Amino acid sequence: MRALGIDFGLKRVGLAVCDPTGTLVSPLRTLTRSTRQALFDELLKIIQDESIEAVVVGLPLALSGEDTLTTRQARNFAESLGRRTELPVHLMDERLTSAQAEEELNAAGLRGKKRKAALDSQAATVILRSWLDSAIS
Repeated sequence: MRALGIDFGLKRVGLAVCDPTGTLVSPLRTLTRSTRQALFDELLKIIQDESIEAVVVGLPLALSGEDTLTTRQARNFAESLGRRTELPVHLMDERLTSAQAEEELNAAGLRGKKRKAALDSQAATVILRSWLDSAIS
């Protein structure tokens, strides 16, 4: 199943996709938010163009596991996306994914502006990979 991973943010939204077998996960790109409707329009186009069958939105829980304002915003975003598509929209705990994404980018030798530009889509990669791993377990 080809899935789209989303690292939701108020300014930027990182995207990643997996291959049809769910084996290989790759960063797709990072969207810069302008309006809510423009974001949904672009996501729906990507879903169609990439033949996506499921969507996974990162859920930014506090380290304690509690909901925060950002958690509620991500849930609201996922629910709104779910009303715009017939695809299943899943939530995945994304605690520490940004730190893991930074480690992976450091290991790849990305520094400065290149690393900052790649961070959100790499975080989406970590989120999607985690969801796929949990689905297999």
